[in-house]
Amino acid sequence: MSTIAAQHSFHHELTHTSVDQHTLARYDWPRPEGTAKAVVLLVHGLGEHMARYQHVAFALQQAGYIAMGCDHVGHGLSTGKRGDIDHSDQLTAHLRHMVMLAKAEHPELPLVLLGHSMGGLVVQRLACADATLVDAVVMSSPALAAFTNAIEKLLLATLPKWLPHVRVDNGLKTDALARDAQVVRDYKHDPLVHRHISALLASWIVQEGTHAVQQASDWQVPSLLLYAGQDKLVNPQGSAAFAKLAPATVLQSHCFNVMYHEIFNDPEKQVVLQKLIQWLDARYAGTQSN
Repeated sequence: MSTIAAQHSFHHELTHTSVDQHTLARYDWPRPEGTAKAVVLLVHGLGEHMARYQHVAFALQQAGYIAMGCDHVGHGLSTGKRGDIDHSDQLTAHLRHMVMLAKAEHPELPLVLLGHSMGGLVVQRLACADATLVDAVVMSSPALAAFTNAIEKLLLATLPKWLPHVRVDNGLKTDALARDAQVVRDYKHDPLVHRHISALLASWIVQEGTHAVQQASDWQVPSLLLYAGQDKLVNPQGSAAFAKLAPATVLQSHCFNVMYHEIFNDPEKQVVLQKLIQWLDARYAGTQSN
């Protein structure tokens, strides 16, 4: 079977897992043939869903990795008001739940978190709180800094206290997602994509992104940071600052200067996927297990 045919027939198994009062949509992609090197738990960004990472999961599977993930609360096929969270720790608590499931199901394998955009921030905050929870982290265009003006900063400082669950348009410039026009068209017509964000979630993203950079010098988890130099959705200066401050002994970073936000969907995405697989293989090529 050709690679194109194999990717066309590559589909996830969809199940559901309950955590607190919510039901999260869980995605499990086919295991690699033979032995697996590690488990990679994918974490998506704001307004999107896990099925948009089918090609990333395929690349991981072809390289010998088990790929799994879930839709955040308020996203995709999971329950919850679109773009909202019940409390500030909810996203990291739900990710911790998924981490524990993955570790229970594959106790013999290393566990890697791979988060994009808001998902990259969620991954970073969970690993920062407990550096022993996972073996490694990959952050793709993580939301470590936002483009906010003075008025937006004032609203984010006050609105969550009085109306935490009021939702507005997330303001994402969809044309700046990627330099591939088809990716943008698919995103705009995807029925599972939404444009909502609550005051509480927006405040969490801005505040925790700031904290992530402030605490970067204490970062302890082996990590790969990949980010876009022409990002118009999250401020790439956050990733640049994190890369400068985090210990070089645990962090490898790369800026794709010409790319837009979704580096796994830009025209040169194969270069990004190759760099991801090379980094993973450097760590886990010798840890294969049935």
